[in-house]
Amino acid sequence: MTGQAQAGRPNKLLRNLNAKIASIPMILTALVIFVGGTLWTVFYSFTNSKLLPRLSFVGFDQYERLWAAPRWVTAIENLALYGILSLIFSLVIGFLLAALMDQKIRFENTFRTIFLYPFALSFIVTGLVWQWVLNPDFGIQSVVRSLGWTSFTFNPLYTPEIVIYGILIAALWQGTGLVMCLMLAGLRGIDEDIWKAARVDGIPMWKTYLLIVIPMMRPVFITTIVIIASGIVKVYDLVVAQTSGGPGIASEVPAKYVYDYMFQAQNLGQGFAASTMMLVTVAIIIVPWAYLEFGGGRKRG
Repeated sequence: MTGQAQAGRPNKLLRNLNAKIASIPMILTALVIFVGGTLWTVFYSFTNSKLLPRLSFVGFDQYERLWAAPRWVTAIENLALYGILSLIFSLVIGFLLAALMDQKIRFENTFRTIFLYPFALSFIVTGLVWQWVLNPDFGIQSVVRSLGWTSFTFNPLYTPEIVIYGILIAALWQGTGLVMCLMLAGLRGIDEDIWKAARVDGIPMWKTYLLIVIPMMRPVFITTIVIIASGIVKVYDLVVAQTSGGPGIASEVPAKYVYDYMFQAQNLGQGFAASTMMLVTVAIIIVPWAYLEFGGGRKRG
């Protein structure tokens, strides 16, 4: 009977055949454009390409110049600081807002729309809005001083030491709403019986969240972290709209460095080398996520 049952089953390769055939164009597109483009970029990062790609190999010279450039080092430092703070504050604020929304408050749909609305704006619009808000002549500093606090100073976009925090404020304003929605969806997936059992056992609410709910939301947190991290690595629009990398190079980021060298300095080799380093950063994020989501899941199963 077992042999007959196995004989009657369709071959695994033939299951969902129509869906597999329909996915062929997407797979080919991914292989040719994304994988091919990535390999092409890495390949030419070892050349001395200027305005146009050329096969003039220089080994690791482009990478040596890259890491010797103060502008690139500043960009990496800014990205690290911006990334760590953005990840922490986005998760904390997003989760707290989701926990408040999960209390079945009145006008929940209205508040949810208000919090999510900034995410619908482009990064350029967000950057310009916060450039005005943080402008010392007519922004927060000007308003506070008009109220009588004439010594109040708050102009992060014009202070090299804290300019990255001004960009961080705009990023949190735009992205926290999405994190809140993801966390809220995870909280709504928690069985109501768990909350009832915690109340019966007399467990404080904060302990219920910390020791029970958050561990159960692990997949949601992992997905959210990947989404936030991917946005951190490619941050560009906010910086261009708010500071254009200034004052000086104080708010430089890797994506802007790549764009400037490839399309303004006409140094494709240096731009490709910087792009490759960004690719390595993305791989550092994606590989652990893929392992936790797929490899780790198989081991648990």
